[in-house]
Amino acid sequence: MRTTSSETDLARLLQRFFYQRLQQQQHLSARTVASYRDTFRLLFCFAEQHLGRGVCTLCLHDLDVSLVLAFLDHLETHRHNCIRSRNARFAAIRAFLHYVALQEPALLAQVQRVLAIPMKRFERPLVGFLSREEMEAILAAPDAASWTGQRDRLLILLLYNTGARVSELISIRRSDVDTQHAQAIHLHGKGRKERVVPLWKRTARRLDEWMVTLATDTTQPLLLNRFGRSMSRSGVEQRLTLAVSQAAAHCPSLKDRRVSPHVIRHTTAMHLLQSGVDLAVIALWLGHEQVTTTHQYLEADLDMKERALASLQPPETATPRFIPKPDVLAFLDSL
Repeated sequence: MRTTSSETDLARLLQRFFYQRLQQQQHLSARTVASYRDTFRLLFCFAEQHLGRGVCTLCLHDLDVSLVLAFLDHLETHRHNCIRSRNARFAAIRAFLHYVALQEPALLAQVQRVLAIPMKRFERPLVGFLSREEMEAILAAPDAASWTGQRDRLLILLLYNTGARVSELISIRRSDVDTQHAQAIHLHGKGRKERVVPLWKRTARRLDEWMVTLATDTTQPLLLNRFGRSMSRSGVEQRLTLAVSQAAAHCPSLKDRRVSPHVIRHTTAMHLLQSGVDLAVIALWLGHEQVTTTHQYLEADLDMKERALASLQPPETATPRFIPKPDVLAFLDSL
């Protein structure tokens, strides 16, 4: 018969995992903690349906390999998550089970079986990006005569100039802007990594004009929605999608093309690379922790590959590089 202590320790250990392990000991960012929280919310909702019991009755023994495998399959087949999202959810479960193994050694065998589940491999598609003509068409699409159009033009220009992630963009405050000359902007990136990105003259000029319309409070969000609050991820995506659909009327190559904020980020990197900027600088610009992450842009730049191919001399076909001696030819003929 199973002991009741391990059956009722799930709630206690999960609470300690979030408050002590993630927040106090590891000091993870609020976004990472929220991602872990969402994973266990999905897991417990699935377990309730899969096991036919209420969430309050779940115990550590229920988090076995069969439940975790069924949950991962549920993410892909029913929730239509991509493999990367599936692996991210599994990473959160693995982190918790590592903690469980330290706190409850009696469950080590069960934990080892779950940890033996491999991360799923996935194909890495080539980076999608826009041409300079397509990017300029999107930048010019919002109506400059309206308040929302002015905001959307600045939004898209900041995405293009800084290569910022959406989370970085919507978290910009008035205090993050170089108030003296508006020549740079301070971004708060993933994992509490911060960076300062220089602004182009056109971006600085438009930012100056926009800052006049904002309140003087230093905590004021830079990009506001119609309710005066910071824009959401979905709001940024919707405004960008609208700008792309408007730009498609003048730039047919944008028709039926899905352009996300991350595509703009890739576009920034590709245009910097095509302008001759070093990969290390691009990595700093985008906030990549390792330069190897930036190598994907080298693989996607077809123009650079064509220039490299053109620089190679074609092989000489008229005269072979190796001419066999006559005795070797005679030997070959005799075979």
